[in-house]
Amino acid sequence: MLHPSRWIKTGHRCVQLSVNPSRGLMDEKFVILVQHAPPGSELTVHALHQCDDGHGWDAFAHYISDATGRVNVSEDCSLGGTYSGIEPMGLLWSLRPVPGSKPGLRLRKKNVQEPMLVTVSVYEGHRKEGFADLVPLASVLVERWYMAPGVRRIPVTEGGLTATLFLPPGPGPFPAVMDLWGGGGQLVEYRSALLASHGIAALAIDYLTAKNTSQTGINMSATYFETAYKFLQEHPQILGSRIAMMGLSFGTGVTLRMAAYSEVMKVTSEDISCAHLCLHHYFAHNRSNMRMNEEKQIIWRGLVLPIPTEPSKKVDMGRLQCPLMLIVGEDDQNWAAEESANDMKEMMERAGNSHLLTVLSYPEAGHLIEPPYTPHVRFSKFKSVVMVLWGGQTLAHSRAQEDSWKKMLFFLRVNLRCGLLAAKL
Repeated sequence: MLHPSRWIKTGHRCVQLSVNPSRGLMDEKFVILVQHAPPGSELTVHALHQCDDGHGWDAFAHYISDATGRVNVSEDCSLGGTYSGIEPMGLLWSLRPVPGSKPGLRLRKKNVQEPMLVTVSVYEGHRKEGFADLVPLASVLVERWYMAPGVRRIPVTEGGLTATLFLPPGPGPFPAVMDLWGGGGQLVEYRSALLASHGIAALAIDYLTAKNTSQTGINMSATYFETAYKFLQEHPQILGSRIAMMGLSFGTGVTLRMAAYSEVMKVTSEDISCAHLCLHHYFAHNRSNMRMNEEKQIIWRGLVLPIPTEPSKKVDMGRLQCPLMLIVGEDDQNWAAEESANDMKEMMERAGNSHLLTVLSYPEAGHLIEPPYTPHVRFSKFKSVVMVLWGGQTLAHSRAQEDSWKKMLFFLRVNLRCGLLAAKL
């Protein structure tokens, strides 16, 4: 269903703008179409979003209408702006803080029960700035959702957990994923909501800033994650024998350790976004290798270089008995992702279980590989204290997010449902 576009007459014509679908999932492509513009006219297509924190983000691209006065963003070439070339979703993945914003912002959806609202507009001429002071030729309000209709969001506190369960529509039972984010802590729900929108139940877990941690001052032990696993295993709408783990950044280390050493958790598969070597006390390994660039952005990737050879400092990957997917950004400046992935591969080859390993490695992708069309953030404030360089080049990083998400969903479907869903792809 389309929101009606708004238009203004130019000469004898009425410029019209449509976005189809104007309401869809965050990882769903849309088609932006401008019609009835003067033939051969310079036009700027602009996107504006106000995030949950109240900060503005925008993106824009320059086009020239064809002989019929038409621009199709999915087929026509952007001549400049925040992206160039033929990029159907460029107005989402190239979003950046509006000029004048404070440095170090990162776009993260906090309330997944509300859509990400994006106003797409078309302006006369090739504009680069001052959009707030211009009157658009036409505008459309676009809704991008992480939760599909029928997905259920259920807060979980039993057993001392701080988590949120997302269940797909229908009675189930469903395969499930334990979803662990990184060292910033907090309960991050949008990836879990999107997984549930694709038929896989997901438990988003806060394990660093959870209520129990705040009250006792004690970091979560293995028991905490085993409690989460048991909760899923015993849930009537979860397939207890089909549970995976997913980790990003610091969550990767937790995921690998639990899969390798827990006597309770028997995960079916693992998906690790931004592969890392898991070390005991890795921040203390080689602090002299921590650097800061000219922009005063911290580069942490040297903390674990060179990769230690001492087995006690690493997870024994030879113990792994489930399929593992590693997603690697080769320009990761926060962690030695590529080196860590190579080390894990060698460990598994020596142990004879390398058949379980799938590695997706992306040149010029950074540390924060997220769901498709999430804007690339090369650096941002970490815990509101330090500016951290994550790495990645915008176009390559965005390509990596789109490709890895599709392959990750396929990997999960194959391993969690024994190939039943894979046949439908």
